Amino acid sequence: MKCVFKELANFKKELFVIVFTVLCTTLCTLGLPTLMTILIDKAIPQQNMLLVFEVFGLMLVLVAVAIFCGVITSRASASVSMGVGRNLRTKIFTKVQYFSQTEIDRFSTSSLITRTNNDINQVQNFLNQCLRIAIQAPVMCICGIALAISSSPSLSGILVVSIPLMAIVLTIIGKVAIPLSQSIQLKIDRINLVMREKLTGVRVIRAFGTSEFESDKFSRINQDYSKTNKRLQRTTNSVLPLLTIILSFTAAMVMLMAANQFVNKGVDYTIGEVMAIIQYIMQIMMAVIMLTMVFLMLPRAATSAARAQEVLETESVVENTDEPRDNTEMKGYLTFKDVSFTYPGADVPAIRGLSFEAKPGETTAIIGGTGMGKSTIVNLIPRLYDVTEGQVLVDGIDVRDYDLKVLREKIGFVPQKAVLFSGTIDSNIAFGDDNADEDRIEEAAKIAQSIDFIMKKEEGFDSPISQGGTNVSGGQRQRLAIARAVVRKPEIYVFDDSFSALDFKTDKALRSALAKETDNATVVIIAQRISTIMEADRIIVVENGEVVGMGTHDELLKSCDVYQEIVKSQMSEEDMDR
Repeated sequence: MKCVFKELANFKKELFVIVFTVLCTTLCTLGLPTLMTILIDKAIPQQNMLLVFEVFGLMLVLVAVAIFCGVITSRASASVSMGVGRNLRTKIFTKVQYFSQTEIDRFSTSSLITRTNNDINQVQNFLNQCLRIAIQAPVMCICGIALAISSSPSLSGILVVSIPLMAIVLTIIGKVAIPLSQSIQLKIDRINLVMREKLTGVRVIRAFGTSEFESDKFSRINQDYSKTNKRLQRTTNSVLPLLTIILSFTAAMVMLMAANQFVNKGVDYTIGEVMAIIQYIMQIMMAVIMLTMVFLMLPRAATSAARAQEVLETESVVENTDEPRDNTEMKGYLTFKDVSFTYPGADVPAIRGLSFEAKPGETTAIIGGTGMGKSTIVNLIPRLYDVTEGQVLVDGIDVRDYDLKVLREKIGFVPQKAVLFSGTIDSNIAFGDDNADEDRIEEAAKIAQSIDFIMKKEEGFDSPISQGGTNVSGGQRQRLAIARAVVRKPEIYVFDDSFSALDFKTDKALRSALAKETDNATVVIIAQRISTIMEADRIIVVENGEVVGMGTHDELLKSCDVYQEIVKSQMSEEDMDR
């Protein structure tokens, strides 16, 4: 709950209002039994109508003050709880933005979504319900006990039995409820994961006819969550009936003891005093019930707060340097010096001993089988991961010595899976450079061979793009992602298998246009097609994370067996001889 308390410190004014109004409400509530005693024992028996109206009027005033303070308390509680929720969501979102891929993999996307939404909502609802109760109930309980004992120590003695009995009930239920609350949040993560997979992979699911299998899978997880939630609800719902029984038992015992004393004339109590004591005991018991509600909500809220705190306390392994450097004399130089990288938890390095240099105007291509470490290599350039050994240099400076924003502004990165954002075609291309004008956006679209399909749309560049770009084809998504990188005019272009969805004609036209655009920039390409990389200045052949060949197309045909096998699988003997 540390993150919650830290946020509460930002609402000192509202918390003061809550404390003040809750105390006023509590004092007004505690004052009513005393006025009732006066009304029953003095005003009515004496038929003193003036005193009746005075006491009744004072009771109305106390009730009105209590209602007014209650409204103010509710408004202040809502302001604090919503504010804390808003701030925590903002902090988690900001924190996640600067997570490296290592932290994203550790938490999982579905869990981060749950922590940002569901967990914060749990904390928010807890604060909204319990800020008032947490102050009012203890004050009412303590003052009620003091007033009850001062009125009648003998009749109040029943509390010695009732309150410990309540504490025992709450302890037993708490031991069951807390583990269930923790389990529920994990199962919500699982539901979100399956739902996310279902929605993002809906086309594959339909194509393979596995909708029924996926529905059964979701049903099992949902049933598991439902069973756990039912157990928690049954446990927490049993509290109110049990406490009500204890409350009724306590009130009945007070009346029985008072009746016995009246009959035996052991103590000369008035009816008003007995009613007041019963009211005080009722208020004490109600305070305990209110604290019980806090107690029941606390486990789940505490679990949610701990999950949020875990995100906020996690430091990215890719840390921004406190003393950033930059080199304005060099532009577009990329160097790998004996680079090795091992994924967290892996036993074998994904890359071992990679070294090469790339200069402006040069194209470096990386090729190899699936899972051989190609994407890992390019992910090290913008510091999506940090190297385990060696150095990655941009313009002669280790990427770890750059400010992350400055470093990534130098790079136009097109990932293996083209990602588009909800908005328009224009906004998605301009995502690469907020300052790009319409002419530059149109030029980038032309270079990326996107202009034809854009202009065929009724709204042109203002055509809407749905979340994930599901309303455009795979090839169109790739071309828009390339246009987004081109519009930036970066020093280094990184294309991670970004031409795979393009036909050969479009691929050739795109590469030709890019060659002119990237004439003064460094280009790094991961590709599966030999035709895409044949003209590269440098081709790096990767197998099992190691470089098994480096050179031009012609050089590798003579010296690298792995490259020869790749070429033979894609080209005829005649094409190879040309």
